[in-house]
Amino acid sequence: MRAVLQRVTDAQVRIEGQLVGATGKGLMILVCAMAGDTEALAEKLAAKIAKLRIFKDHQGKMNLSIRDVGGSALVVSQFTLAADLRGNRPGFSTAAPPADGERLYLHFCNALQSENVPVATGTFGADMAVSLVNDGPVTIWMDTDQL
Repeated sequence: MRAVLQRVTDAQVRIEGQLVGATGKGLMILVCAMAGDTEALAEKLAAKIAKLRIFKDHQGKMNLSIRDVGGSALVVSQFTLAADLRGNRPGFSTAAPPADGERLYLHFCNALQSENVPVATGTFGADMAVSLVNDGPVTIWMDTDQL
C-alpha cells in the first residue's frame, strides 16, 4: 500500500459541495491499495502511521505521534498514487482492482481506528474536493514495500 501523509491543522473533503469528512489537528492521509496488497499490509501501514513521531513536542522537535497529540485523521482513497510515469500519460495498472481497493481502503481505516486514531473519510471512487492547511509543511510518502 502507498500513502501520503500531511500534518494538518485542518482538512476537509467535499463531494458536490457537501462536506463528507473533516479533521482538525492531525493527518490528511491519501492512501492507495496496490495490486497484491493484503489486509495484513493495511494493518502494518496503520500501525506505523499511528506511531510515527511527526508532531512537535514542547521543544519544537518532531517527537510526538498523532495519538500523543490527540489528533485525528482524514483518510481519502487515491488510486493515482499508483501512477506509472514511464510515458507522458500516467498508467494505473499497478493499483488494486476497484473492489480490492475499496476493501483494503476500508480495512486500513478500521485498522487506524483500532490504533486509537479517530478517522473521518471520503467516499471511495467519488470525485472529491480536498482542502487542507499543511502544518509545517510536513508531507511524508510511505510505501509498505519500505516498512
